[in-house]
Amino acid sequence: MKTKVILIGVGGATCSGKTTLAKHLRNILPDSVIIHQDDFAPPQELVPYHPIHNVQDWDAPAGAIAWNRLIDFLKLVKRTGEIPPDHHSHDHLNEQKVIALSDAVRDRWRAEFEKLKKERTTSDDERVVWGLVDGFLLYWHPEVIAQLDVRIMLRVPHAVLKKRRHERHGYHTAVQSDPEGTLWRDPPHYWENIVYPAYIEAHHDVFEHGDVEQGKPTDKVEGLVLLESLNISMDEAVERCCEMIEVVGGKHL
Repeated sequence: MKTKVILIGVGGATCSGKTTLAKHLRNILPDSVIIHQDDFAPPQELVPYHPIHNVQDWDAPAGAIAWNRLIDFLKLVKRTGEIPPDHHSHDHLNEQKVIALSDAVRDRWRAEFEKLKKERTTSDDERVVWGLVDGFLLYWHPEVIAQLDVRIMLRVPHAVLKKRRHERHGYHTAVQSDPEGTLWRDPPHYWENIVYPAYIEAHHDVFEHGDVEQGKPTDKVEGLVLLESLNISMDEAVERCCEMIEVVGGKHL
């Protein structure tokens, strides 16, 4: 049986709810896996220091991710349909906030994709693997964008993001050799000086006039599904994502 991999990008700023959404989609899509972009951060000792504020900068797009490693990983998953056994994720160590999805929406879409799976297996003897790629810098590097078959982004107002970030206890960094990772806590003013300016830098070309708050998507990310997630429920967000995954994913099958 041959394997077809569809990669679904779920991007957005830190604390935008992208990981929660990705996990709901994983629970709906059969034969699905999550790839967390955070797991491709460089080791802590290699994270560059900000030239002005003299603290390690985990957010500037050029240095926050080991891009070649991530790109090679996505290509490998697309080719094999498997997560390499030596890959370790640190997501389970991070704070996990639950935003509920109704049983009705989950069950209806699960049945829809199970039906699609059965049809593909019967007609083409093909196994479909859905890879959910979750990250705060998904739409910066063109080679990463090129690997994504479905492109979703959550947009949340600055004030809400700031409040959520300040309420977090920290982040476990992604050192593949260390299953426990290292807990990173934001230094004072890290959001104002590092995080949000880096988010604006990374998404300047994604939105018209560089307006990450109100701007319309440009053509940098073709087919981008932009969810103003503060204005819709989790049910609505999942509905929109599943509709797009079904349509765009179907074109690739």
